[in-house]
Amino acid sequence: MYLLGLDIGTSSIKASIVEAERGICVSSCFSPETEMEILTPKPGWAEQYPEIWWKHSIIAIQAVVQKAGINPDEIKAIGISYQMHGLVCVDKEMNVLRNSIIWCDSRAVDIGNSAFSEIGSEKCLSHLLNSPGNFTASKLKWVKENEPAVFDRIYKIMLPGDFIAAKLTGEIKTTESGLSEGIFWDFENREPADFLLKQYGFENNILPETVPAFGIQGSVSSEAAEITGLKPGTPVSYRAGDQPNNAFSLNVLNPGEIAATAGTSGVIYGVSDLVKYDPQSRVNTFVHVNSTATETRNGILLCINGTGILNSWVRKIAGENLSYSQINEIATTVKPGSEGLIILPFGNGAERVLQNRETGCSIHNLNFNIHGKAHLFRAAQEGIAFSLFYGIQIMQEMGVEIKIIRAGKANMFLSPVFCQTLADISGAVIELYNTDGAQGAARGAGVGAGIYKDFESAFAGLRKIETIIPSPDNQVLNEAYLNWERELNK
Repeated sequence: MYLLGLDIGTSSIKASIVEAERGICVSSCFSPETEMEILTPKPGWAEQYPEIWWKHSIIAIQAVVQKAGINPDEIKAIGISYQMHGLVCVDKEMNVLRNSIIWCDSRAVDIGNSAFSEIGSEKCLSHLLNSPGNFTASKLKWVKENEPAVFDRIYKIMLPGDFIAAKLTGEIKTTESGLSEGIFWDFENREPADFLLKQYGFENNILPETVPAFGIQGSVSSEAAEITGLKPGTPVSYRAGDQPNNAFSLNVLNPGEIAATAGTSGVIYGVSDLVKYDPQSRVNTFVHVNSTATETRNGILLCINGTGILNSWVRKIAGENLSYSQINEIATTVKPGSEGLIILPFGNGAERVLQNRETGCSIHNLNFNIHGKAHLFRAAQEGIAFSLFYGIQIMQEMGVEIKIIRAGKANMFLSPVFCQTLADISGAVIELYNTDGAQGAARGAGVGAGIYKDFESAFAGLRKIETIIPSPDNQVLNEAYLNWERELNK
């Protein structure tokens, strides 16, 4: 018996198959082999065409089944993880009406700020736990204001994972967690936020039907089965945004537990049983996947847009076809602090942690007689770790205790420099595990389909593979961080 997990990312679609009984991943594939394009029609804009996600989902599904050497009939449930905050607009025939405005698009900042002012900070923060900001609801308002012909044809809006689930099942649905990440959810009344819909001029029926994160949400249609090779009737039984799902994949479900990821963007995600918010919305609160009417579980999320994408950028400009592992090794040849070289990694759109300012990436103290590519590689990774610590301090002000950070050993967490820098500057022990978003989605599907009786059973195959302990003497790094923060505050 097997479980299929899909992770609908910005760069690629990953599919993993987990053998349910042992909880072991037997096969993983991703598509495309090169990164999916992000369309930028104007500065600060970021779009992708949803049908491209579906195309590469089909390729990844077919490849992962073939690689596993199993019969699709043996797949008993499907789970979906997806890039958060994207806007997908479809008509009644489920035709996509425009490119998806994705998570790192900045065009709706002013719309969200205006709504925050007009509705009032007290009501927004007490009901939404966030400013409407640059989230999905504000992006939809942008479409209404700037593309009225498109808006008038919208039957339903979806998040990226809702769209892939709809392509698999033919049913348009979402979750409470999904609505909260789009800033459509009223935490106080536990229902869609009617006052925000009214503010933006949306009818309630533009939102999909809500289903639990865990549970049968639909089943593979005959049409989707023919295209993907999956068995008709296979249940889709879990969906979650990439960061709540990353936390779930690391068994981060209870107050005080912390998850992290550092792919294109970097995230620290802490679980709380309190309904709390940052008054400046620099970090954000969403419904966690295991929250119920009787047991509150909210995820407090710090997101830095410009993390792994900075590492990708320095790799490209090095111009030597270096692998990431080579970059990581070269970075270790420079001492902590990068001999004064400082990089602020905010070059991937407006940053929530900087109150939705779009400052751009910048390099400081560059000395042609001292600094080489090794310094650039290290300073980039230190800058990423420093930016995460900058946000961690905001989370700590909200009462989130951060002593242990769990992450999958992937992306930036493959770098010894990045891991040690983050451990040293934060004082937190970092635990790395043998999992990723697609595996987490597969395990979530097992819970939702009732194959696993509880969360503990779902994580029987999860293994800790490395622990990074903070160094005892961090004076140089602490001074480097203070210099970094001074440059940021300028």
